[in-house]
Amino acid sequence: MVKVLVSACLMGERVRYDGAIVPYNSAILNSWRDDGLIVSFCPEVAGNLPVPRSPAEIINGTGTDVFKKNIGVYTINGQDVTESFIKGAGEALRIVKEMQIKLAVLKEGSPSCGKTSINNGSFSGSKRRGKGVTTALLEKNDIAVFSENEIKKAATYLDELKTS
Repeated sequence: MVKVLVSACLMGERVRYDGAIVPYNSAILNSWRDDGLIVSFCPEVAGNLPVPRSPAEIINGTGTDVFKKNIGVYTINGQDVTESFIKGAGEALRIVKEMQIKLAVLKEGSPSCGKTSINNGSFSGSKRRGKGVTTALLEKNDIAVFSENEIKKAATYLDELKTS
């Protein structure tokens, strides 16, 4: 059975940095959940970060830059949490390889899961183009990553996987 890795926050789990539950209401995700296709995952929690936790952002770069060891991920208080983000991304990769998952739907804007945008590092809520740490690692390993804003594209891709 084809499985889909999905950001746990989108599934209504209490994993967000602020401890809030903000599920993404999607008939497609609900259908996948009902069909047992979803593997719910939060890379930040997998990286041993607590809930709640201080907000963190990639400073002066993107998730790809984090793996090049050029820049890091820091909390608003200046704590370096780069290794936790790398560990969580590695755990996501381990799971997708172990379960032969080829598709992920991840939370846009997150320093872990952002697909096309992440916070800009100023802790102001402003965004910039770029990928989060987990998205960068999954895409580098040929996993198709979609944001919640691309859920219909993800569904089409999943249908293609099922028929191939």
